[in-house]
This record gives sequence, structure tokens and C-alpha cells, in this order.
Amino acid sequence: MLTPADETLLRRAIAIAAGATAQGDAPYGTLLADEDGKILVEAHNTVRRDRDISAHPELKLAIWAARELAPEVAAKTTMYTSCQPCGMCTGGIARSGLGRVVYALGTDQHIELVPGSGWPEVPQEGPALFEEARIPIEAYYLS
Repeated sequence: MLTPADETLLRRAIAIAAGATAQGDAPYGTLLADEDGKILVEAHNTVRRDRDISAHPELKLAIWAARELAPEVAAKTTMYTSCQPCGMCTGGIARSGLGRVVYALGTDQHIELVPGSGWPEVPQEGPALFEEARIPIEAYYLS
């Protein structure tokens, strides 16, 4: 259930997205707030400008949190983002230990607004060579 404070911070993320276009960047904005609602850091999408497919604002802030916040502090944060995080960003968010994500526009809604904006499926094959692949994993984690 979103609170009025959540809505205020989510509107800020949308404003960051709108401001990104003025800089020639794609319209995606994100911020990270602490448990009291204080904004810790903000970012917008710079994929095209940086020529970096990982320059999504959600991933940038997840990386920042993992580097700059103690795990117990990160766990109490909320990420507010203008659009639902993609799979890449979702993985980074999970690994960074953030406590919560609130987004404005869902992926399905985005695709309805911009047909063809979904990601293509890339075939994957595996698992394979288990006996060989397990050696470095076991050496690292079990030694």
C-alpha cells in the first residue's frame, strides 16, 4: 500500500525521468530514499550517452548502495523508479540488498505505450558439463 510520502517520492522519480530528456537521454529516472524518506541519491538513464547498456538508473543506484551503504542500512531503503526495473536491474537490486522498490509504470504498460519496446528472448542452453563446472565453484565456496 502506497503512502502519500511514497507518492511524493515516486513523483520525484518521474520528474527525474522527464528531466533526462532535456539532456538527450531516455526518460527513466530513479532515486533511493532511506527509511525516513530522505533522498540519498538520484540517477537517470544514460545508456545512449555513455554507450553502456548497463547505464540504467536502477542498476546505477543498486551498485551505489552496495558500495556505499552497510547491509543493514541498504535493507531499510526504498528505490523509487519511473518504470518497472528490467531483468538486469532486478538482479542488481536483489544482490545489493535494497529493502523495497516502488515503480510508476509497469513493463506491460510501457509496451502498450511503445509497441516493440520489449526485450527479445535469447536462447539459452544448459546446464552442461556439470562435473567440470562444479570444480571451481566448490573450490571457492567449500574450501
